[in-house]
Amino acid sequence: MQPSLILRSGRSAWKGPYFVAFSNLKQALEDNVPIRTNARACTILPNFVGVRFLVHNGKDYVPVAVTQDMIGHKLGEFAHTKKRFTYRQVIS
Repeated sequence: MQPSLILRSGRSAWKGPYFVAFSNLKQALEDNVPIRTNARACTILPNFVGVRFLVHNGKDYVPVAVTQDMIGHKLGEFAHTKKRFTYRQVIS
């Protein structure tokens, strides 16, 4: 297996990218049905473009629509696990 220049990952080159074989990928692309997954470490491959995923962030499933610019990144990068912190003014 030859390493790809497009898909850079933190794994060693001889292992290749980590991805999950989604059995319903073709159906999700045709019917525009999102795929629910807990695999945050899964690398986005070129055949995932146009597919919608529901990625688990620890509490909820966050919708992620895969575009061409996301190839090579991980699914978990687009489903944030922490909320934005804001100060609330206390009225007394």
